[in-house]
Amino acid sequence: MFRPLKAALTTVVVVGAAVAGIGAAPASATSHSAVSAPQAKAPAAVTVDFAGTVSLSNCSGSLIKLPTSVSTDPALVMTNGHCLSTGFLNPGQVLVNSSSSRTFGLLNSSGTRIGTLQATKVAYATMTDTDVTLYQLSSTYAAIQSAYGISALELSATHPAQGAAIKVVSGYWKTIYTCNIDAFVYRLEESSWTWKDSVRYTSACQTIGGTSGSPVIDTATGKVIAINNTGNEDGETCTLNNPCEVDENGTVTVHQGINYAEETYGITSCFGTGNKLDLTLTGCALPKP
Repeated sequence: MFRPLKAALTTVVVVGAAVAGIGAAPASATSHSAVSAPQAKAPAAVTVDFAGTVSLSNCSGSLIKLPTSVSTDPALVMTNGHCLSTGFLNPGQVLVNSSSSRTFGLLNSSGTRIGTLQATKVAYATMTDTDVTLYQLSSTYAAIQSAYGISALELSATHPAQGAAIKVVSGYWKTIYTCNIDAFVYRLEESSWTWKDSVRYTSACQTIGGTSGSPVIDTATGKVIAINNTGNEDGETCTLNNPCEVDENGTVTVHQGINYAEETYGITSCFGTGNKLDLTLTGCALPKP
């Protein structure tokens, strides 16, 4: 995982995100250890900017909505599980409806901070199978739109496609990385954590420390399809900041300098009316406490 930002700032060239493997120098990527998927066609790209992204004290994030969210629902902010201010979660650990007063800097299209959003709770957080934290805010989508003219980014409810053109938008660094989905990784292992069906970027997305939690946006739809979280920094195998790929047969592959994200479409099956988390809903596969 990208190392915590306060540590990353001591080195100018850190790669990744605030906890999941920081990316390094470009390296060629192969797909033999990844799950094959349908190749994406190349529709006209939509404009992707910073509107709806947020900055955290140590990470990036985004103001997000679900396909079923309505304007009167309490808004949600998404970032990595490893970006929690309380530190990394243990393998198998899940937080649900935990009180929080964390604040986020809301950005406009040019990356200017135009307001502060505040959480009331951590609705959901884990570093098992995926690497995500979802904060519930004190404001509704309508209130945020009225005060700042900013709409939330929408989570896609479908699995992303191999080859899709993407942008990784960091609210912390106010930087946008452009590349493609190279492949899907059956299992991505880093230290004691394992993530399933992870997104591997092509080498152009050289994300750095502080980009953890950045939304990964499909430029064909403008929807969020993943969350940036790690990269192999030193070429080591399955160690902290050096994730490795493991295929269905247990074959381990390392791609130094290549970075990764965790898919987010599964989140849409775990929230019901009113943006309320419900891990018992049909189709919800997020780990349970």
